[in-house]
Amino acid sequence: MKKLWLLLVIPAVLFACRQNDYKKIIHDPVLFSNAVHELNQVVMGNNFSPIVASRNYLYASVAAYEVIAAGYPAQYLSLAGQLNGLKEVPKPPANTPIDFELASLLAYCKLGEAVTFPEGSMKEYVDSIKSIAKDHGMPSDVFKNSVAYADAVSAAIMAWSKKDNYAQTRSATRYTVMDVEGRWIPTPPAYTSAMEPHWKEIRTLVMDSANQFPAPPPFAYDMKDSNSAYCKEVMKIKTAVENLTDEQKHIADFWDDNPFKLNVSGHIMYATKKFSPPGHWESIVGIAAKKAGADFPTTVYAYAITSIALFDAFIQCWDAKYTYNTARPETVINKTLDMEWRPYLQTPPFPEYTCGHSTCSSAAAEALTNVFGDNFAYTDTTELEFGIKSRSYTSFRHAADENNWARFYGGIHFHQSCIVSTELGRKVGQLVVSKLKMKKSELTATLTK
Repeated sequence: MKKLWLLLVIPAVLFACRQNDYKKIIHDPVLFSNAVHELNQVVMGNNFSPIVASRNYLYASVAAYEVIAAGYPAQYLSLAGQLNGLKEVPKPPANTPIDFELASLLAYCKLGEAVTFPEGSMKEYVDSIKSIAKDHGMPSDVFKNSVAYADAVSAAIMAWSKKDNYAQTRSATRYTVMDVEGRWIPTPPAYTSAMEPHWKEIRTLVMDSANQFPAPPPFAYDMKDSNSAYCKEVMKIKTAVENLTDEQKHIADFWDDNPFKLNVSGHIMYATKKFSPPGHWESIVGIAAKKAGADFPTTVYAYAITSIALFDAFIQCWDAKYTYNTARPETVINKTLDMEWRPYLQTPPFPEYTCGHSTCSSAAAEALTNVFGDNFAYTDTTELEFGIKSRSYTSFRHAADENNWARFYGGIHFHQSCIVSTELGRKVGQLVVSKLKMKKSELTATLTK
């Protein structure tokens, strides 16, 4: 079976053959979105958690963007000195012909592969891009210089990535499970241990700290008083899941984005995979860029700023999760109301409050609104390859708001958690948009105020 990227690239190659012009394909922004999709497949295939996936996309996107910023200095500004810890990125050698689009693609793939595994996971795709460039007229000196510059930028971004505390958190102490009322414990069917309890220790990008936007305390656990705010939330989600409409099920399924769902049938257990929440939003970037007719540099810029917002949003959320360590609805309902009750979606292995998907979705929505504008209507076709029909939105914020309800309909988050998370994610996204100066016009506007 042919890889999806081959099916996407072949028509462009045939067109390039007729034109005998490598730029017709290498400078096509759809090719960059294809590269993102390829990384999405690698991330999904290797079972990366949503949190770690945000890191995979982040460093690849920043590497690609830094190449574009160097190639289009009249339009874009380097993130060096703007992102925490990123001090310097190599400049292209003077009077050296470079195809910055090719270099951007190669830098994206090199970082994408470097922060995932196994080694060589994107080699076939990279080789195909290089072959297209050479076979369709790219001068040998331009090709050589482009590869060299991609390698130089990649090395700098890779060195920066190694100082984000990720390696140290791999050997950090594990989460202590305590059977205390209202506290998170592993959930069925896999009863997986707590995922990434030390993610708040990862270096932020734009936020000053993981706790720059602290979550307010959740409702206090109280299942004895039927009138307590907590008990009302429990009954609300129990009733909702037991009476879901087909539309509500579709909303829940569409935003499920469970990268590793464990299916149990008798004594048989098997997993099904989908893109994770950040992978879903990476796909939305490509959909929006294509609809807007964005050029190659704008497309890379859109992926970069969205990836930055997603990354910081997860750090903010994971700080809240392991500050409060709250139980999932499934746990509470099974213990106090109905041992057989199950949520519509499978419960992920980390504390309930706050909601990761709601947080990262609203952060991404702010980043994308900054790039493409508000009231940008689009149809999200991301889930078609997983057998789930598409949904349409009037704006990115509309999509984020629907995601808010999706986690509630799925039975895995109390709705109050989603409301709080959406607002916190919005704050993260707005900080990214307001603090970063990635376009030259943004810097000029700031200086003239």
